[in-house]
Amino acid sequence: MNKATVWTHSQFQPPALAVLDPIAHVVTSRPASLETWYKEVAAYAALIVGAAQVFDGPVLDRIGPRLRIIARTGIGVDCIDLDVATERGVLVLNTPDGPTESTAEHAVALMLNLTKQVAVSDRLLRSGAGFPPYGVLRPGLEVHDAVLGLAGLGRIGGRVAEIARVLGMRVLAYDPFVAPDRAAALGVQLVASLAELLPQADVLSIHCPATPETHHLMNADTLAMMKPGSYLVNVSRGALIDETALVAALESGHLAGAGIDVFDPEPPVAQHPLFALPNAICTSHIGSYTSAGVVRMQVQACEQVAMALRGERPTHLVNPDVWERYRSGA
Repeated sequence: MNKATVWTHSQFQPPALAVLDPIAHVVTSRPASLETWYKEVAAYAALIVGAAQVFDGPVLDRIGPRLRIIARTGIGVDCIDLDVATERGVLVLNTPDGPTESTAEHAVALMLNLTKQVAVSDRLLRSGAGFPPYGVLRPGLEVHDAVLGLAGLGRIGGRVAEIARVLGMRVLAYDPFVAPDRAAALGVQLVASLAELLPQADVLSIHCPATPETHHLMNADTLAMMKPGSYLVNVSRGALIDETALVAALESGHLAGAGIDVFDPEPPVAQHPLFALPNAICTSHIGSYTSAGVVRMQVQACEQVAMALRGERPTHLVNPDVWERYRSGA
């Protein structure tokens, strides 16, 4: 059997490579230029990519018609123009179960870091200022009995809810696409709107996809609805927050702090205003970047590609309308 060639954005671990070995050659390269990369991948059947690479009409045109599969090691596919991919008969696959645990843990880590003043205290000590006089620092938040608000109760949001309940938090969520029985099973109280959620949350954690409907979900108006002195955590997508409005809310003290793992655009500019704020913790889109999370996403991406190469419908096909065309070879 002739093996297909699959390009990966980084060196994959042996368990992932073993999935594709029977049916595909796996190539990982670092071309000297984008032009070189276009020429190289034009001969390949499938690409496994990260979140930073954009695939729109011009990019797919440059790659050419041999490309039939784009797989994401992660959930979000906002970097891929799904309509254009579907028009060209390209399957778009993702790994929605891969980053769940690691990303949920990162959201909780940011929440606890913020509410316990870990980063603020660390910066003060490193500056040589010593211990601040009593009352200079804003007191932290004891999360036991505090309210965690979740904007989104999907895989990651649901796992955050489970961890938060172990910490003794009361969890509310707004997600119009979640059935009440799922929320009940997680011990989460659903609310009818974001406007109902925001004033009640001591901590708001965002777990939504980036879509036109969720663009700047948190803006000057919605940030103003949040409880004074509350905290905001975002490990989803940067486009969900109006960063200018967030900076203003942090500078004014309306928000006690924000933990941000994602930016719009990425990477953020070198002198981003959030970096100068003592009550902001910024990480470099590393929510799912753990040893276990990386291997899990790589294995699942390879499993999805292997299914497609064998002619089986992948379980996580993001643009299902393309399947019949792909299967027919058109």
